Amino acid sequence: MQKTCLDCGEPLVGRADKKFCSDQCRNNYNNRLNSDITGFMRQINNILRKNRRILAELNPNDKTTVSKEKLSNLGFNFNYHTHLYTTQKGSTYRFVYEYGYLPLDNDFYMLVVRDKK
Repeated sequence: MQKTCLDCGEPLVGRADKKFCSDQCRNNYNNRLNSDITGFMRQINNILRKNRRILAELNPNDKTTVSKEKLSNLGFNFNYHTHLYTTQKGSTYRFVYEYGYLPLDNDFYMLVVRDKK
């Protein structure tokens, strides 16, 4: 029984454990297999990248305060962040990679940059 390429169905010639007839077929097969996952991940990564860019633009000096309205007007999505950091005093910062923000009173946020050690 002759094996066929998993992507195009052409007969395989060569090694007994060969699954694809070419690199192109291997790439096509794997791209199709992972397309649903990568599309979802791409959307989330785009949101995180945009949030990071907004925080970086608004915080050039490593620490500043901005209004929630300003962040929202720039398209910041408060539902997406990479991690949380809770201080010893109990304040919880949300971080988008190295850029963090802490909710303050009156709909303001303190923006910080994590030390780059």
